[in-house]
Amino acid sequence: MPIPLRADFDAQVTRAAAKRSKDGSQARRLLPLAAIYDAATRTEAAKVGGVTLQILRDWVVK
Repeated sequence: MPIPLRADFDAQVTRAAAKRSKDGSQARRLLPLAAIYDAATRTEAAKVGGVTLQILRDWVVK
């Protein structure tokens, strides 16, 4: 069962938030989420963030 992303964000807003962030870890978490909004696969998005699929799933859930 897919876990939906928030409907009040999109890739552009998420990337802008990553760019504004002063926290590198936060920006690293936001960029894979932006990739998912752009219809990237889970594997592609995990590569963007340099993490495993399970960690990426955990970020989406949070």
